[in-house]
Amino acid sequence: METTRLPFDKRFRGYLPVIVDIETAGFNPKKHALLELAAVIVELDDQGRMEVTERHCANVAPFKNAEFDESALKFNGIDPYHPFRMAIEEKDALEKLFKPIKKAVKRNNCTRAILVGHNPAFDLSFLNAAISRTQYKRSPFHPFSTFDTATLGGMFYKQTVLAKIAQTAGLGWENEKAHAALYDAEKTAELFCQVFNRLDYLERLDQMNQQVPANNEVIESSN
Repeated sequence: METTRLPFDKRFRGYLPVIVDIETAGFNPKKHALLELAAVIVELDDQGRMEVTERHCANVAPFKNAEFDESALKFNGIDPYHPFRMAIEEKDALEKLFKPIKKAVKRNNCTRAILVGHNPAFDLSFLNAAISRTQYKRSPFHPFSTFDTATLGGMFYKQTVLAKIAQTAGLGWENEKAHAALYDAEKTAELFCQVFNRLDYLERLDQMNQQVPANNEVIESSN
């Protein structure tokens, strides 16, 4: 049975939030290789609650003449040329993720996607660098606007590190799975959904309270 969903077009000014996480071989998007790319699509159910609907990821082959920071590789535990990675070229990886994102943008009546990430400037810089290198046409993402879950974590849970936010929010965290693009993207998506649904609930509660007449209004109407 197909789930009925509410379109996202009115909620974020025509943007569809898509959670993205990227693992790399360093901090310079023009020099260091992009190694893993993951995107999690979220949508609204028929009650207006946000939930994860799709997960997509790809292991990416280093681009020609890419550089590698050994400390970054040690941190994320990735061997860029390991045969079991089944890595694909950057352009193919972008197409693998962008195709379902474009479909989600269309079915939600949105104009484009907006990247949601934990300190998303990093992810967006590497994503834009890959788009430029591959001359990929018509990226679904806004070229510079993002939503930052580190900010949301600080505001709602008094934490800014993703692992600590997830634990504080009751989402759980497994260190052995961390720093894999899909796992981090999934946890970031869970956090974003929880904050959105919490705010939506409070907004609805406030609207209900505004509709309840004050005691003196009830008494006057009964007289």
